Parts: sequence; structure tokens; C-alpha cells
Amino acid sequence: MITDSHCHLASHKFSTAEVPELIARAQAAGVTKMVSLVTGLDDLDANLAIAAAHPEVSVCIGIHPCEVHEAPDDAVEQLRPHAADPRVCGIGETGLDYYHPAPEGWETEAYRQRQRDFLEQHFQLAAECGLNVVIHTRDSSGDASFQDALAIYKRHAGQVRAVFHCFIGPEANAREVIALGGLVSFGGVATFKNAADVLATALALPAESFMLETDSPYLAPMPHRGKRNEPAYVRHVAEHLASHRGVDLEQLAVETSATARKFFRFRD
Repeated sequence: MITDSHCHLASHKFSTAEVPELIARAQAAGVTKMVSLVTGLDDLDANLAIAAAHPEVSVCIGIHPCEVHEAPDDAVEQLRPHAADPRVCGIGETGLDYYHPAPEGWETEAYRQRQRDFLEQHFQLAAECGLNVVIHTRDSSGDASFQDALAIYKRHAGQVRAVFHCFIGPEANAREVIALGGLVSFGGVATFKNAADVLATALALPAESFMLETDSPYLAPMPHRGKRNEPAYVRHVAEHLASHRGVDLEQLAVETSATARKFFRFRD
């Protein structure tokens, strides 16, 4: 019924042995599809193995912006052979992170430029492979990472769609993404009492313009805030948004799952 459009099942915060239990709890909560995101070459095989063992899981392949300084220059090219794998449904997690400081030995602008270069490469790979892109943006203040990522997206919007995941920006920014044919995705932050602006954005957007996610193991929604997140908890996000949008849970689940299926083009 519900799709968790963004989780990290191969995260070190989840042991390999407990992944089947995580998936079983998600299914018991009505979560019928999960998209697990690769963040670097080191967790690529683990994600693909999870998807091979669990048909409820599909995988996006990418290099997270916080990993670009450790990735080889040809890291995105190394992803290419996996793009045709039936378990793979998108390119990502990629994007721009201006929140975390540049790692030791890197100047800030050089680090950010490498992130922008990698994001460009992800879009090129997606266009060549017929897949869409999952984008991370984060700033300590302002929205420079969003604006820079949006500018790169504009160059590829005719060929590739993008989702700006874990969206916490204003409605105006969301509508810029949607105008390009893209999507945004809402997770646990939309349930936080101190994030009324995020909820307001989620309520203002048309049903077909957004997806639901956990970003687990991070950003658990209420009533689990501060604890380790997991795919089952996307139900809390769905219930919260459905209640505030004035629709029943099933309707929101059907709408957002249909949006996810169209975006990721699941092969099952």
C-alpha cells in the first residue's frame, strides 16, 4: 500500500542479519515497496544483494555528495554497468551538501565544485541509461545548495526527472522543481512540531507532485523522533499528511505509491 521512496537498508546502523526483520516490520505496517539508496561504491554490492533477496526492495545507485572526496574520479562511470540491472530503479543518492564543512585537506570551493561535477555526471549517466535522479541538498543557512542543484537539473530536465528528497524548503522552491517535471519527497521532518513550514508545503502541493520516505536510519518521524528510523515508520508520515490533507490513509498511499512507480519505473 505505502512506498518508502528513500531508505538506506545497507547502512552500518542496520546489521545484515536484521534486514529481513526490518522488511517484515515494514510489510506488517503496510509498506509494500522500498527504495534503498547507494551512497558510495562500498555499499553498492550490499544494496544489490538485499534487493536480490527481497523483491519488495529496489535500488538507486549513486555517490553521495559527502562521499565525493573519497570516491575515485571515475566513480560514476563505475556505476554504469549496474544501471541495466533489473534491481536498479534510479540514479542516486547524489546532490550537493553545503552543510558539512570541507574535509581535511580540501578548500571549501574545491569540495563543492567536485560535488557539482559529480552531480552533473549523475545526470549524464541517468540520461544515457533512461533512469531518473534522486537529489540531496542541505545548507547550514540559506538555500545555495538547492539553487545550484536546480541550475544543474535545468540543463537536463528535458531528458531526466529528479526528486529532491527529504524536502524541507519553502513551497516556492518545491514548485520550481515541479515546474521542471520533477518531484519532492517528504519524510519524518514533516511530522515534527517545530517544522510547521514543511508541513505547510506538503499540504499545498498537488497529490501527484510528491512521494513519501523515511531516509532511514535517519530522521525518524514522531512518535519515534530521536530514535533509529526504519521503513515501517513511513506509515507515520503517511498518516500525518493524510490527516492534515483531509484524505484517508489509503488514498494518500495509493496516490504517492503511483507517483513513485511512475518515477522509478519499477520492473516488478
